Amino acid sequence: MGQINCSEDLLYEKTLSSETKFEGRVFKVIVKQVELPSGKTSSREIVLHHGGACILPVDTDMNVYLIKQFRSPFEKVMLEAPAGKIEEGEAPLECATREITEETGFVAGKIEEIGKMTATPGYCSETISLYLATELEYKGGNPDDGEYLSLVKMPLKEALDMVLSGKIEDAKTQLVISFAARRFGI
Repeated sequence: MGQINCSEDLLYEKTLSSETKFEGRVFKVIVKQVELPSGKTSSREIVLHHGGACILPVDTDMNVYLIKQFRSPFEKVMLEAPAGKIEEGEAPLECATREITEETGFVAGKIEEIGKMTATPGYCSETISLYLATELEYKGGNPDDGEYLSLVKMPLKEALDMVLSGKIEDAKTQLVISFAARRFGI
């Protein structure tokens, strides 16, 4: 049996072996054999992901711009902040800057990082950097090939209400809207 409230150095697992089970365009799946702090062995199934960036455009009237997009794992359209995966060699800020223009058509005069999130650290390495975009100028969007989006404009307060009522289910969007609302005193 494990211990509660043990020192942090007693929490680490030692990797004994690692085997790639799948390697795709977006992520890789490995299975690791590990030695637990107790000396027993166990396996860990891990999704390795380059990470992503999520950016919330907020205009001078405190409106936000969100995306409606079909999400295949859930077989439904979901409302989300613009976001995307970080490409090989790309910095999170570059990804966020690219995604806001591709998905909304806006270029931001000011972008600031407001947080990071790891949604499923039990099995996935994905970390998403969260950004706030202001001083918006519309230049025209250019979604990726095969990406079908609908742009939705709404007051930040309404978006926060949708987060709190569970109408916005996406975690990165919930967090970036919550951070933005706090930043603007909503």
